[in-house]
Amino acid sequence: MKVLVTGGTGMVGSQVVRELVARGAQVTVLTRDEAKAAALPAGVSGVVGNLLSPATVRTVFKGFDAVFLLNVVSPTEAHEGLLALCGMRDAGIKRLVYLSVQDADKAAWLPHFGAKAGVEEALRHAGVPFTVLRPNNFYQNDTWFKDVLLQYGVYPQPIGSKGCSRVDVRDIAEAAAITLLSGGHEGQFYELVGPEPVTGASTAASWSRALNKPITYLGDDLDTWELQSLKYMPDWAAFDFRHMYHYFQTQGFSAAEGSVARLTTLLGHAPRSFDAYAAETAQAWLAK
Repeated sequence: MKVLVTGGTGMVGSQVVRELVARGAQVTVLTRDEAKAAALPAGVSGVVGNLLSPATVRTVFKGFDAVFLLNVVSPTEAHEGLLALCGMRDAGIKRLVYLSVQDADKAAWLPHFGAKAGVEEALRHAGVPFTVLRPNNFYQNDTWFKDVLLQYGVYPQPIGSKGCSRVDVRDIAEAAAITLLSGGHEGQFYELVGPEPVTGASTAASWSRALNKPITYLGDDLDTWELQSLKYMPDWAAFDFRHMYHYFQTQGFSAAEGSVARLTTLLGHAPRSFDAYAAETAQAWLAK
């Protein structure tokens, strides 16, 4: 099967590419960056383009059996998704797997949730056979905190105490490959979650065990978090994520009843636990 992957050089997309190749798919990655296109893994083709460009969306989907659509969080995320959907309609794409987010419709006032909720609604009416994957917060986001964990002994992501059913990116990649390469998933929405909810404090405790050193949760102060975040992310992103974390802290971000069992059936194994991820990651960090 010939599969086009957008966002195929990032945290999630690169894992999806790896999983598709392992299952025998013929994979092409769409990227804006010529250098990234040239550095793709052996056996993976690259095409340079931009989903905001009509010239790209008019041509890039032709000749593919399936598409994995990942639109990077940005102020133009929704427009990129809708332009891509128009291009897929014109190209006659027969299978689309869209990466959304858990609770996209329930918390659509959050900018990057609302962008995905709009694309989800468009999918329902566009006539392109689709599957929607709705992941929770990624375990692998914690790689951004490597230095503060190792050097300062703190965990800074303000996810609160209500509980988040965070998920391993490798489980997302497996779910993407399965739904892209096998039938029976048209019109389905899959919540991609970990086996149990975690909190800020429990996450810090997991890292303490994995790193064999005390790790303290920095807490739920979103004013301080946003101020610190502006040092390394644009203001629109810090504003968006601040409100997302407020949602986590006040409403929780746990899996709906039955989601873990349904994902286990889809994957053929239980979703990976955060403790297992932290132990594996800590071992790799400390070995360097």
